[in-house]
Formats: sequence, structure tokens, C-alpha cells
Amino acid sequence: MEPLTRASRFGAMTSARTAATVAALIATLGLAVASWMVAAWQMTGMDMGVATKLGSFRFFTALWVSMMAAMMLPGAVPAVLRRVHVDSRARVVPLFVGSYLATWVLVGVAVFAVYRPHGSAAAAAIVIAAGVYEVTPLKQHFRRRCRESVRSGFAFGSCCIGSSIGLMLMLVALGVMSIGWMSAIAVVLLAQKVLPPRATVDVPLALAILGLGIWIVTAPASVPGLMPSM
Repeated sequence: MEPLTRASRFGAMTSARTAATVAALIATLGLAVASWMVAAWQMTGMDMGVATKLGSFRFFTALWVSMMAAMMLPGAVPAVLRRVHVDSRARVVPLFVGSYLATWVLVGVAVFAVYRPHGSAAAAAIVIAAGVYEVTPLKQHFRRRCRESVRSGFAFGSCCIGSSIGLMLMLVALGVMSIGWMSAIAVVLLAQKVLPPRATVDVPLALAILGLGIWIVTAPASVPGLMPSM
């Protein structure tokens, strides 16, 4: 009976862990999808490219939370599942996801404090700086850390801020309330979260970002969504 009991316990533990993993996956991706819909609704009529205004602190904070949940949660799925594999208690996922998003809320507060509507020259400078950052050792360090097991959402968020800050500043510079730029950058963020660093991919991406910066310098009016329509 003893071997059967141990086998039964092992099977029950495996089933419970599988159920917890599936629930975590569905909850995380479901929240991301819902956040995309909310963010798109909140952004309606707000995008003015480099001339975009943020509105009140309350409005921007609510928008930023939905933006971060939409953009960041799909790429956080592997980290969430790793955490569930270690600890499958029901509270683990809400705590991990909530603390992860809290780190990005702090970034949003900083953005609100320093952001001003700006011109194409400032946008170009930020985009070029983001392109350079893509190939720095610091970026690669944080990107590798994002793929490692972490004990808390705060720790994971700190690593991901270091990895993604250049791309997020690009979004702020190009059109912080542009669903188009948000979608494009979200795709890059997701790819960088789930794929290991490769020079054959990372260098062309950095060059493309630099090319975008040069395009903004030379012909800002031709960059989609950059300049407010007259």
C-alpha cells in the first residue's frame, strides 16, 4: 500500500500544479487582453504625436496601468509560470503580477513628472539613444536577468525596467497615447522577453531604431503619427 500511497500523493501534487499553471496562464493572458481593450478605449482621441498631453495625474495613472498590463504581462508569462512551479498557492499569481506592475507604475509617475509636449528633435534624440542602448552590456545584462527565476514581482520588474526602458522611452517620445506605436513596441518587448539575446537579431533591431531616429531628423512630417495633424 505504501508505494501506491506515495504514487497517489505524487499524482495529486502533479495534478494540482498543472491546474495552478493553467489557471495562472489563463489569468495572466486574460488580464493582458482586457487591458489592451481598456487602453485602446482610454486612448481614443488622445494621440497627438509629440504634442500629446497627458491629462490629469489620475487619468494618466489609470491609463498607464492598463498600458503596462497590456504590454508587459504577455512577456511576463514565463516568469509567472516559473513562480507557480515553485509555489502553487492561490495568492502567488496576484502578488507576483501586482508587485510587477507596481514597479512600472513608479516609472509612470516619473514619466508624468518630467514629460512635456515636445518637438521632433527631442523625439529623434530619444529614439537614437534607445537604439544605442539596445546593444550596450547593461541592456544585455538586464535582459538575461529577466529570463532567470526570481522570488518576487518587484525583483522581476526591476530587471525588466532595466531591459525595456529604452523602448518605453521611445514610446513616450513618439506618441505616449498612440495605439500603433504601443503595439509595435509591445511586439518587440514580448520577443525580447521570451527569446534569448542574439546578435543576428539584436544588432539589426538597433540599427532599425537608429534609422528611425535619423528619419525623424530628416523628414519628421513623413513619420506616421509623429506630428499632430493640422
